[in-house]
Amino acid sequence: MSDDKTIDGTAREVREAARPAAKAVPRRTWVVGAVALPLALGAVGLSLAQGTPFQPTPVAPVAIEALAPSGATAIKGQVAEIFGNKFVVQDGTGRALVETGREGESGGLVAKGETVTVQGRFETGFLHARVLTQGDGRTLLLGPAGGPPTGSLDWAKDRLGLGPKPDMATLTASVQAAGYGDVRVMGRGPRHFEVAAKDRDGREHQLHVGFDGQVRERPAPGLPPL
Repeated sequence: MSDDKTIDGTAREVREAARPAAKAVPRRTWVVGAVALPLALGAVGLSLAQGTPFQPTPVAPVAIEALAPSGATAIKGQVAEIFGNKFVVQDGTGRALVETGREGESGGLVAKGETVTVQGRFETGFLHARVLTQGDGRTLLLGPAGGPPTGSLDWAKDRLGLGPKPDMATLTASVQAAGYGDVRVMGRGPRHFEVAAKDRDGREHQLHVGFDGQVRERPAPGLPPL
């Protein structure tokens, strides 16, 4: 009697499990990825600063007693009091309350007694700071950076220097041709600038100026209706 066991050696076909069909990647995803990839990898040789950072038009300070509703005005004086993200500036004519937004929540942006220049939007009794020049000469830009939303395709192009490059002289000429003067650029959107300007009668207006030169009137909070 043999202890050998017979092993069935019949060959059988082993079928590979069916793989799910690959999903087509939308073309827009490839475009966004192609533009954003250098950013994620550090973009050797490409600076994130290539997109021109927005800078508001410099505005000469006025006496505090002369403050009036405006999309872009400025004051200069000493810091008298600090209340969280707000502080009081005083000059020889009066006092003004300045609001600094999120950047000033620590209360450490300025020091009591420091001489500062503040530029921003004045309405409802507050000067909403956009540019703060401190006693030592440092200038801080407060509030949103402006431009396309972070992470969007337009943002990626802007960071790589591939976005639109508006000609400020041409856009200013468009605003002037529409009948406005004293043109001050306050902020930037994806494809437009927010502009403060005055009409021929000296009344303040807030404008939406597209990179294509189109000028549209915007409601101006705190200003009387025309």
